[in-house]
Amino acid sequence: MVSFRPSRLACAVALVLFAPIAAHADDAASTDLDKVVVTASRTEQTLNQVLSASTVIDRADIERLQPSSLADLLRATPGVSIANNGGPGKATSVFMRGTESDHVLVLVDGVKIGSVTSGTAAFQDIPVDQIERIEIVRGPYSSLYGSDALGGVIQIFTRHPQGAFVPNLSVGVGSWSTLRGSAGFSGRGSNGWYSVEASHDQTHGINACRGKPSPGGGGCYTYEPDADGYRNNALSLKGGWRFDEQWDADASATRTEGRNHYDGTSSNFAESATQALGGRLRYRPSQDALLTLNVGRSADLSTDYESGVYADTFNSHRDLASLQADLGKVGGAYGLTTLGFDWQRDHVVGNTDYFVDARRNHALFAQWQQEFGDSSVQGSLRRDENSQFGGKTTGSLQYGYALTNDLRVTASYGTAFKAPTFNDLYYPDYGNPDLQPETSRNWEMGLRGTPGWGHWSVNAFQNRIDHLIVFDSSLTGPLFPFGGANNIDRSRIRGVELAGDTTLGEWRLGGNATWLSPEDDSDDATHGNLLPRRARRTANVDVDRSFGAFSVGASVFGSGYRYDDTANLHRLGGYALTDLRMAYAIDTAWNVELAARNIFDRHYETARYFNQPGRNWMLTFRYQPRS
Repeated sequence: MVSFRPSRLACAVALVLFAPIAAHADDAASTDLDKVVVTASRTEQTLNQVLSASTVIDRADIERLQPSSLADLLRATPGVSIANNGGPGKATSVFMRGTESDHVLVLVDGVKIGSVTSGTAAFQDIPVDQIERIEIVRGPYSSLYGSDALGGVIQIFTRHPQGAFVPNLSVGVGSWSTLRGSAGFSGRGSNGWYSVEASHDQTHGINACRGKPSPGGGGCYTYEPDADGYRNNALSLKGGWRFDEQWDADASATRTEGRNHYDGTSSNFAESATQALGGRLRYRPSQDALLTLNVGRSADLSTDYESGVYADTFNSHRDLASLQADLGKVGGAYGLTTLGFDWQRDHVVGNTDYFVDARRNHALFAQWQQEFGDSSVQGSLRRDENSQFGGKTTGSLQYGYALTNDLRVTASYGTAFKAPTFNDLYYPDYGNPDLQPETSRNWEMGLRGTPGWGHWSVNAFQNRIDHLIVFDSSLTGPLFPFGGANNIDRSRIRGVELAGDTTLGEWRLGGNATWLSPEDDSDDATHGNLLPRRARRTANVDVDRSFGAFSVGASVFGSGYRYDDTANLHRLGGYALTDLRMAYAIDTAWNVELAARNIFDRHYETARYFNQPGRNWMLTFRYQPRS
């Protein structure tokens, strides 16, 4: 296993981020800060107005980077660690700023997705060909979104029309007999718009696990040295209509269906589906008032088999509704005030006997945004009432001050919580119905610059999490024959994130680095240990260049070591990955793309005993007329 030395890549990142200060760069005005985002405040803001640490990945970024999966895109984001159980299509966990993998709230077109049994979203099943934009907000956001948003929020927007009628088509082939294709069309008129996208992905895959059987086992606890294939079909539909100057509505529907082979003792094949349905109605009685009604339903469906024999079913459903009123405007005499009500119902269906299989949550929230000359303030407060654990109040206060026209300092404090999942509470021989929600307190300071040559930012934070839900082997009794879930641990997470980008002539440079200390702060033998599967140091550098119709690029990603267990007995070594890409515009509509990933064929693991892809490639032909 190759050891990654963070100092080397950190030097490369620093060179990318700060070399332009001493170089002669084009002083072209950037439009990036004028992008409208909604995740950071549940209202429309330009990226320049956002006070939190945020990242936006748009369609142009996706086509330039040529990622093989959504995990590849997120991996290069500051503060994010990825753990994958064996390659394409296998279970993928996202850790944001050192928090747990179920501490990230995930939205698709405004609809919350994810399993209510495990508490995580199926990132591996969301096709990048259907993504228009991703907004990533790091930090506690329970005061706006409730449970799950302890580490941050990831909102995915599917493809949106860019002209009167724009079709698109892509066909790709790659390593491990991978076949990938997508097709769709979208358009807009004077009052309405629509978008239809379909995609297919299949691969023979790699051997997912080199598991070690018991006793003393790990990983998948079995030897199955075969290729573990994966197949995914996805469809998304969107549309909207403006009735008049006051009323407009839109709706969306997405569904992905997967067939996944993996290695395991009780099951080794799964049929899964993730779907999200949403609708929005907006009424604007005046320039300073907007009333929005949102309704939605999401589902996470999975049926497992062992060598063709039915094993189990885990189906979870979530119904959602919200009513939100935005009054005033940022910078007005009284700022922008947001008042809202959220309602949610979770339901589990399957062959596992949960003592309780449904719960409800309703919440009231309020937010105030105001600009005072060079100062900006955003404060929010929320009260959740849950049918299982009662009430929880969270709040957040963010402040920004413009030191100069292109230099801003920010500071924030926020609290958040995470409700126990159905597995935490009721899974047989593990669940503990007496669990309390996990809670956190987060402090953060930031500095960002927007000079003529690009953008840069530095964010430092500390997050203390109490009542952390972990497996406790000391629990005894008829409900816990082998131990179970318990609120016993605390953790303290400190970190620094550095990011920047610039354009030098025809060169586009970007990079980021994260230093993280995710420590167990409990009063037992694990005090001071690192939380499992979080890398202490990560860094990423992207370099791209255009030569007329031809473009080339490279990405280098590095991760420091991590541990696979809370006792810190099983260390996973650091690693560095190098990806190359090129594209050629045959004409204004046709492109051919070639991506080569992990070109040095590094062997590494993000979860113990689970293999990761070696050197691989993907050739894609893409058709999309320019609007």
